[in-house]
This record gives sequence, C-alpha cells and structure tokens, in this order.
Amino acid sequence: MRKFIKRLKIRISLNKKQFRVYSILRLIIIAIGVRCIFTHNYESAALCVLSLLLFLLPSFFEGMLKVYIPPSFQIIIYGFIFAAEILGEVNKYYTAIPGWDTMLHTLNGFLCAAVGLSMVYVLNRRDSDHMHLSPFYLALMAFCFSMTIGVIWEFIEFTMDHFFFLDMQKDFIVSDIGSVTLDPSNSQIPIHISKITETIVKTADGQEIRVQGGYLDIGIIDTMKDLFVNLLGAITFSIIGYFYEKNQDSKSLAAELMIKPMSEDEIEQQNKIIDERMSH
Repeated sequence: MRKFIKRLKIRISLNKKQFRVYSILRLIIIAIGVRCIFTHNYESAALCVLSLLLFLLPSFFEGMLKVYIPPSFQIIIYGFIFAAEILGEVNKYYTAIPGWDTMLHTLNGFLCAAVGLSMVYVLNRRDSDHMHLSPFYLALMAFCFSMTIGVIWEFIEFTMDHFFFLDMQKDFIVSDIGSVTLDPSNSQIPIHISKITETIVKTADGQEIRVQGGYLDIGIIDTMKDLFVNLLGAITFSIIGYFYEKNQDSKSLAAELMIKPMSEDEIEQQNKIIDERMSH
C-alpha cells in the first residue's frame, strides 16, 4: 500500500506547478487534521484523511486508464476538494459564508461537463478507426453527463437526510407557501398563505420549537437551487467544449481541461521515469 501511494505521489510530481499546489494544500490539511485531533474533533480529522486520499484519485485514474489529465485540471480538482471538504465541512464555510455551497455546485457542473466531454473524447479517439462525432453531439453528451452527476448527488443528499437526518439539503425559511394539502375540500386547490412570521413545531414529547421569520422549507429549495447552478456550469463548459471541438488547434480553456488518451510511447516513458524515482 505504501509503495502504491508513493507511486501516485511521484506521478503527481512529474509536473512542478501541480506538485507545488498539491504539497501546499497537503501540508495545510495535515496541520488542520492535527489540530482536530488535539481538540478531539475526530469527525473533522477523518474528513482531513479523506481529503488527502481524494487528492490521489486523479493520478490513480491517470495510471489506471492510461490517460493524460492536464495539470491545470488536477489543480482545479485539488482546489475543489479543499474548498468542499476542508473549508466547507471542517471550517463550516457552508453555513458561515452565504453562497459557498452555490459556488461549489456551479463549479461541479462545470468540471463534470469537462469530464463528460473528455470521456467521449477518449473513447472516440483511443482507436485509429474512430467515429467522427459532431461538436454539437459531444457538447450535448458533456451537458447530459454533468446534469446526471448533479441529479445523482441530490439523490445521495436526500438519502442521507432521510435515513440519517444530516440535513445535507439545507433548509430555507420562506414567508409565502401554496399547498393543496391545506385544502379542506380535498379538491387539489392550492391554499396560499402569505406573510408567515412564525412557525411552531410541537413534538410528541411536548417539546415546542419556534421558527422565526416564516415557514421552514425542508430541502426542496436547496435542491432546485443546486440543480439550477449545476445547469449553468454545465452549459458554460458545453459551449466552451463545442467551440474547442470546432477548432481543436486553439489554446482554449477546454484544451487545458481535456483528458486525453496516452500513446504507448508516452505510457512507457512515464512509467520509466516513475520506476527510476521509485528505486531511489
């Protein structure tokens, strides 16, 4: 296991800029993890360990799938993991900074579209007799892949909330609602309640909880907001990817994020460098 992780780290170090970012973020995470252990915050310490393992995933897939993941893309992935797990969960940015979750979901839609386009690109160009796929089709596939990942993640959040009450789908307080459940005639007529100032929740054991400012919405607004910003991110990259496919010689943002298949010579050369460093 130690040799395997060392091999992944050597693969990361092949690009100096990428390795520098990886090393800085890794040191920060280790320091935060140590702090969490001293403060007996073992859940956050576990998130730090998880983040360190997630940092190795791009290099793992690069070696397993024999593809080239651009350093720029890997650096963005490191930043996303750090922002989501360390800043968002450990340092509580999700609740402390409004819009933090929205920003990450937008970036997630963008990155997943890049992965989706790259997957089609790799599969279509791995063999010499590849099919010619139109730029529009590739962009559409990237968009659909990104939205599918976004929907699956919302399913995961709902499942965790439903069975473990983690509130991953954050609640919102709303002052206006419309509900057919409140219709006494059961005629599916939405009853509109406006200017709600307070909601009182009573539990079976007699506990009373007051929600000031309106009605407590359970998750649906957060889910739809996340899917909407995921949509914006997916559309943005799909458009960029479309023009990249139209003119592949251009040095665009899409080119910096495109995962590409490696030739046999490139694979052999990279493995040779890694083996040499492993022997030292």
